[in-house]
Amino acid sequence: MSTRRACQLVSLRRSSWYYQPHGWDDTVLRQRLRELAQVRIRYGCQRLFTLLRREGWPDNHKRVHRLYCLEGLHLRCNSTRSSRAAAHRLERVELQRPHQSWSMDFVADQLFEGRKIRALTIVDNFSRQCLAIVGQSLKGEDVVASMSHLQQALGVMPERIQVDNGSEFISKALDK
Repeated sequence: MSTRRACQLVSLRRSSWYYQPHGWDDTVLRQRLRELAQVRIRYGCQRLFTLLRREGWPDNHKRVHRLYCLEGLHLRCNSTRSSRAAAHRLERVELQRPHQSWSMDFVADQLFEGRKIRALTIVDNFSRQCLAIVGQSLKGEDVVASMSHLQQALGVMPERIQVDNGSEFISKALDK
């Protein structure tokens, strides 16, 4: 039986019979998705999709989700929050010299008359020297300004800065 007659019997267009599927090459997108997932460990599919969009990838969320699943990048949500956070911590590097790693954190105290004070402390982890104590009511921009002032004063920046997940450290100004 001819192709024309067979397609007519089953009500199928001949263009559908002769259609050759053309697959997309996903290797570059899959590789970039893997790289982003390694850098941003706790980011899920939607946040990784947003990062890809900012970089200029034109792919839609369904394709990114399919590749996310194929790569096995799912976040496991069945564990408790404390053990999940501890599972992806980086190993602490053995420090060899000053200004290799700094820590930043906010400390709070109360004065004798009842006023509360809050200050940013920047500490060198190797020498345990407090490099700066900056005043209260600081935002992300103030943290960046104090770091740039410290860089000008010391003439060096650390290879690594350790911070907690406080609201002052999670800002676009500090990321830049």
